[in-house]
Amino acid sequence: MSSEMLYRDLGNTGEKVSAIGLGGWHLSLKHVDESLAIQIVRSAIDRGITFMDNCWDYNDGVSEIRMGKALRDGYRDKVFLMTKIDGRSKKAAAEQIDESLQRLQVDHIDLVQHHEVLRYEDPHRIFDEEGSHAAFVEAQKAGKLRYMGFTGHKDPQVHLHMLEVAAAHGFTFDTAQMPLNVMDAHYRSFAKLVVPELVKQNIGILGMKSMANGILLRSNTVTPIECLHYALNLPTSVVITGIDSMEILDQAFEAVRTFQPMNDQQVQALLAKTVEAGARGEFEPFKTSSIFDGTAQNPDWLGEEPQRIQELMSA
Repeated sequence: MSSEMLYRDLGNTGEKVSAIGLGGWHLSLKHVDESLAIQIVRSAIDRGITFMDNCWDYNDGVSEIRMGKALRDGYRDKVFLMTKIDGRSKKAAAEQIDESLQRLQVDHIDLVQHHEVLRYEDPHRIFDEEGSHAAFVEAQKAGKLRYMGFTGHKDPQVHLHMLEVAAAHGFTFDTAQMPLNVMDAHYRSFAKLVVPELVKQNIGILGMKSMANGILLRSNTVTPIECLHYALNLPTSVVITGIDSMEILDQAFEAVRTFQPMNDQQVQALLAKTVEAGARGEFEPFKTSSIFDGTAQNPDWLGEEPQRIQELMSA
């Protein structure tokens, strides 16, 4: 563990992870070539970041491939590796887990999450007997993954519904991932509605979109460091942030170096800067548009609906 980084408990897993996580999507943006991506990942690890974020669908698999290359030469053993799966059917999810293992060049992934739980039907598809949860359980038994979580960016009520459906099936997730930023507090707030429930259940809280891929900064109300400080101040295990240059990597470490827990008065003063800009979700388009919804644009990623539902429809 590095003195440059903070480390936090990951819910009730017993794992310690870096308070900043490296976002996988940015590793294969147009201006990031493979050598830079590998340099970013290895420099982050060398300086103390242990939590690696990724997803089966990021940039047609290129993000996972690049991370896999970066984790060679002994780097795999230094990280807590996470990826996300879009498949809702058992078959689609099992195939995607195996593809992720292949691209990442690892024999197991520390945390696999159901990606983009955005719709009220998603939890029911996931926990159907033919659903992706069954694939996760089998993969865990086979040693392909260690922990299970879910992600979403649309509506906190859908997150709460996912927790309810999981509980009805006698299951508690290890982690949940959601947007946590200075605008979120003012519009369909995950911090206000979901975070307290996760704290109560001791589920690891993964924050994302602390700057909404830079969109939030266009409001000209807050700085990148303030955005990271706000997310770090919540009871997050990890704040996942996109890093597409060595300068942005330095910025993440600067946020950790200068972070001091904020009292309620300081938090309210920071949130006051974003009240007007955040009121309608304008700078959180992942909540108010479908632009960020990869599975809406590619429904085939989800796999087939459960057989019994199809039979009900044709009866």
